[in-house]
Amino acid sequence: MTDAEAFAAIALAAVACDGTLGRDEAHALRRSLEYRTPYKDRNEQEMAALFDRLLAQLRTDGVERLVDDALPVLTPVQQETALAVAVQLTHADRDVTPEEKHFLNNLTGRLNLPEGRAVMVLEAIMALNRDSLSA
Repeated sequence: MTDAEAFAAIALAAVACDGTLGRDEAHALRRSLEYRTPYKDRNEQEMAALFDRLLAQLRTDGVERLVDDALPVLTPVQQETALAVAVQLTHADRDVTPEEKHFLNNLTGRLNLPEGRAVMVLEAIMALNRDSLSA
C-alpha cells in the first residue's frame, strides 16, 4: 500500500465504519481528497480504480484491517492529517453515530503522535462542526 492509498483508506474507513456509505459521506470523501496531492492530478478512472481496490479490501477484510494496513505506511504528519479528515468526514452527514465515535476514539489511540496531539485534533475538528447556534 502506498501512502496515497493509505491516506484514502483511512478516509474511506471513516465513512464506512458505521456500515453505511451515504451520498453525503461519499460526496464529502471525494471533496476531501480532490484538492490534495496526489489525488488532484488523478483523473476519474484513476480515482475510481483506487476506490475500487480499497472497497474490495474493505469488503474482504473489514474496517479494522484496512486501518491496520494503512497506519504503518503513513508518517506522523500524514496520520495527523488523516485523523483530521476522518473526523471531518464523520460529520459529513451531520449525524455522528456511536460506531463513528468508536472508530474515531480507536483511531485516535492508535496513531503515532505526541501525547495528547490526536485528542487535540479530534476536539478541534469536532468544535468546528458543532452546531453551537442551534436552539
